[in-house]
Amino acid sequence: MSVIGARPVPSIVTEVPGPRAQAQVAFDRMWTSPSLPRAYPFVPVRGEGCTLEDIDGNLFLDFNAGIAVNATGHCHPRLVAAMSRQVTELLHYCGADFFLPQYAQAAAELARIAPMGPCKVFIGNSGTEAVEAAIKLARHHTKRQNVVAFIGAFHGRTYGAVSLSASKAKYHAGYGPLLPGVYHVPFGSAGLDELEGRVFKRFAPAEEFAAIFVEPVQGEGGYVVPDPDFLPRLRHICDRHGILLVADEVQSGAGRTGRMWAIEHWGVEPDILVTAKGIASGMPVGAMVARAERMTWGPGAHGSTYGGNPVALVAMLETIKLLEEGLIANAAERGVQAMAILRPLAERFPAMIRDVRGLGLMLGVQFDSGDTAEAVQLAAFRRGVLVLQAGDDCVRISPPLVITADEMKTGLGLFIEAIEEVAADRVKVLAKVHEAAAMGQLEPTLQTGS
Repeated sequence: MSVIGARPVPSIVTEVPGPRAQAQVAFDRMWTSPSLPRAYPFVPVRGEGCTLEDIDGNLFLDFNAGIAVNATGHCHPRLVAAMSRQVTELLHYCGADFFLPQYAQAAAELARIAPMGPCKVFIGNSGTEAVEAAIKLARHHTKRQNVVAFIGAFHGRTYGAVSLSASKAKYHAGYGPLLPGVYHVPFGSAGLDELEGRVFKRFAPAEEFAAIFVEPVQGEGGYVVPDPDFLPRLRHICDRHGILLVADEVQSGAGRTGRMWAIEHWGVEPDILVTAKGIASGMPVGAMVARAERMTWGPGAHGSTYGGNPVALVAMLETIKLLEEGLIANAAERGVQAMAILRPLAERFPAMIRDVRGLGLMLGVQFDSGDTAEAVQLAAFRRGVLVLQAGDDCVRISPPLVITADEMKTGLGLFIEAIEEVAADRVKVLAKVHEAAAMGQLEPTLQTGS
């Protein structure tokens, strides 16, 4: 029987946030780290498919999947069954020191679906751990010290990974010095011009670079899809100089873009791929998949106590089955549906919307400012649709890959209503400004718009 019930979704039965949610937010702020950013006061307590219920009994359509994590939706029955079986057999044993069957099986599956030749796999708990492993392996294998990442990139929050990240200055503020030998260039073809024309010529020769880290589609940076020639050209640069190409598919992978890995859209094969988020549908799995000939470190060079937890790994194995059985194809189909609905918005709201972009169910709507994006996000929340900001001025739409055509239509209809509300509010504010100006109640600079 459904834990959600037979109510329509969304279904908002209290003010948002409701009284219990407000109380929970107040309690939370008493005890949790103030470093947690929190997008808006949503307090989930249960979920099913693309539906989430909050602590006040309101039902929401989930259009961000916990930052592109819940690939198979909430509490998919096959995942629940697989994990329930495993819980009765073995909860944990260290895969770094002993031969867990689930670890080897999971590694073999990740190697099978990897977008490059024979591979070996290291398994951790998160995307940032996978990135750290990739940094270490690249430096160890090449015996070089420098790495390149792109402006707008987000690779994680631990010291090495946050040194690569360049999506928000606040991620670096107060933590220096960060990892040395990290260089950033713009994301896209212009960045490769800068890499070859300035970085390799003015800062350090190409022969001293171990790896270039790239998100095939930037996530935190605003769901940015690169130029068609960017990734092929990047692969060529790496080949020419013996640099390892690392594809960070933590957010863009696991079927989200309509392919198992986003990099497959460009026919480019990386040397190393890192994955997490959707690959285990919310259970803590992060993995580094590398070409076997690059995995040249020996015993003790890297490890993890909890990485490769058997309960999390059976969730990953079931997730991969579900992706291949139809969820990747559904992501592609629902992405086409969504873009057909969203693309006309740029013409309808030219003063507010700068771009609509994406692949599969990794979709971004870029607004004229961060304030506008936040206002639309909150207006959608009040209507029962959970979206999430990305970059400076973008709202990302990244629902679970189980989303149906009807759910997509309903959710985007309410998202458009949110945009309409914000647009109408702007018209009202502008009208008040003009009225005040006409009555001589504004300073001259405000009247002229200077």
